[in-house]
Amino acid sequence: MGRQWLHAKRAVASLKKGQKTAKIVKEIAVAAKLGGADPNLNARLATAVEKARKESVSRDVIERAIRKGAGLGEEKLVMEHVVFEGYAPHKVPVIVEVFTDNTNRTAPEFRVLFKKGQLGAGGSNKFLFDHVGLVEAYHSNPASDIEAAAIEAGANEVEPLTAADNDDIPEGAAGARFITERNAVHEVSQWLKQNGWTVITSELGYVPKTCPDLTEEQRAEVGEFLQSLEDHDDTHRVWAAVK
Repeated sequence: MGRQWLHAKRAVASLKKGQKTAKIVKEIAVAAKLGGADPNLNARLATAVEKARKESVSRDVIERAIRKGAGLGEEKLVMEHVVFEGYAPHKVPVIVEVFTDNTNRTAPEFRVLFKKGQLGAGGSNKFLFDHVGLVEAYHSNPASDIEAAAIEAGANEVEPLTAADNDDIPEGAAGARFITERNAVHEVSQWLKQNGWTVITSELGYVPKTCPDLTEEQRAEVGEFLQSLEDHDDTHRVWAAVK
């Protein structure tokens, strides 16, 4: 077989990178549409732009996405925000946020994905989650007091994060997920940036109220299903009640 396996691996990696880049560019456009074209006044946009730069997305592509999202040029972003609710294997509640320009195409595709997981149509489960603001960030000083930072920033709660939880957190850094009121995301993000923190996520999201106990085997099955949702081109975020 020679080195064919290596070429195949590189092709898959290249495809994954292309999908990730496309999603980041879409996130920039959506963030600009929802919060305006100025990153200084739009924490979500600022975070998306920073992610794009880390992925070596060109300046022209970033600026074009911002203009398109904010409606500043001839191109206008036509994108609908759709939320799908259902269950992963072992009755794990799942919420999938999607941005699509064609709901007639996207909705059936997600129904197929859920059926492949032998889940059926699912049903309403938003009551099992809290809809909140989420800011994930890290400080280069591993001794940073995340609880003190949460209080000063105005967050309601804080959870520690490590490099194992988020690839964007460097090894040895103090990582944290700050849970805020939905209208306080920008203020919390700004305080963190001004006080030595690097913000990697700034958005509205869903936090599960409880998580079912799973074995390692069950967790692997759930993870495989969630990845199939994540890999869809229109998927924006997947939220699941998994510890």
